Amino acid sequence: MIALRVNGELMEVDVPPETPLLWVVREQLALTGTKFGCGAALCGACTVHVDGAPVRSCVTPVSAVSGRAVTTIEGVARAEATGKDTSAIAKAVQDAWVAHGVAQCGYCQPGMVMTAVALLAANPRPADAEIDTAFSGHLCRCGSYQRLRAAVHDAARALDAR
Repeated sequence: MIALRVNGELMEVDVPPETPLLWVVREQLALTGTKFGCGAALCGACTVHVDGAPVRSCVTPVSAVSGRAVTTIEGVARAEATGKDTSAIAKAVQDAWVAHGVAQCGYCQPGMVMTAVALLAANPRPADAEIDTAFSGHLCRCGSYQRLRAAVHDAARALDAR
């Protein structure tokens, strides 16, 4: 049994320690917002937070996160899930995503939202180059990168205005 704290809840899973966190989240815990994209940490669709930092869950063995705080897209807006209040950041990102029409097909979006929330939590006023670096490991087949950058800036401004 491997003990996990996922979205603020303590739980145990009975899986081999090398099982990718992605499959534990999706199949054992039924949190299907985190997506499988490439299985090689190249696309970002599987991004979750571990102790507040974005991590590719498709290549992270569940044993590596035992006892650590794992946050999925389902929990990112809840302070009790993240250990700090990212709810305002998540709301600002969501509003900016809608305003800029970032999501098209939507498949990559959970991972991108998770990255945006982590970026703004660590850096409340990122420059274009910092945004580009944060999202460099994300693939969006719809090509929404320019809208994504604008949305991150808008979310940052909205958070500043609070």
